[in-house]
Amino acid sequence: MRLAILAAAILAATASTPSRAADLTIAVTGVASAQGQIMVALYNSADTFQIKPYRAVVAPAAAGSVQIAVKDLPAGDYAFALYHDANGNGKLDRNLIGMPTEDYAFSNNAMGKQRPPAYEAARFQVPAAGAVASVSLR
Repeated sequence: MRLAILAAAILAATASTPSRAADLTIAVTGVASAQGQIMVALYNSADTFQIKPYRAVVAPAAAGSVQIAVKDLPAGDYAFALYHDANGNGKLDRNLIGMPTEDYAFSNNAMGKQRPPAYEAARFQVPAAGAVASVSLR
């Protein structure tokens, strides 16, 4: 009887244990220099895209390419925007007409016309097993 109760308790505990969260690796190419950092904003809905990030990550820049790890994400749809903050001032620098003067990219290498791309263009899926997303700075 005790063995049956112990087995039932173990089964109940393992059934309620949440599954392991997914990890996302963002592979960034085209990094012009090792100065500054790569700033990443990760979004999980069209309503918050380019407004309020689900998660923000900062990684040191390295000339050529950088691998950025985003750990413990629930499986689902995401989009990201990132830029190379080469001068380390914590913001995406722009010229007089508002165009970025620092290199940037969106997930799926999505591009908008005179504005950031729509969430649907940048959206990708992170399965429970995790994912790798590759982008090139421009």
